[in-house]
Amino acid sequence: MAEREPSTKLVRCGEESCLQISGYRDDPASIVRLNGEVVTADGGQDWQVRLPIETVRQWSAPNARTIEVSLLDPETAQVTSASTSLPIGLLGDISSLAFLEVRSP
Repeated sequence: MAEREPSTKLVRCGEESCLQISGYRDDPASIVRLNGEVVTADGGQDWQVRLPIETVRQWSAPNARTIEVSLLDPETAQVTSASTSLPIGLLGDISSLAFLEVRSP
């Protein structure tokens, strides 16, 4: 996995936004886990997973900036893992500002 690190991006999936995680695995039978949760990955060696943002929130720590991607080789039971950055502000605080004051010098 070191040669091709996983990546993330926001995509549309129906009416809502989803996080798309893409990566590479030597063996298409390798099991993909995101933050410890087993997911079904589309594709072979080049794989991708789409998760609703709410699912990403549930599986992640508050204000997380990364997601842990692990691959389990079913033949050798070897696990490789990497952290990949989430899109900026994805799981940040979504508080609304009551007002913003800007002053010039």
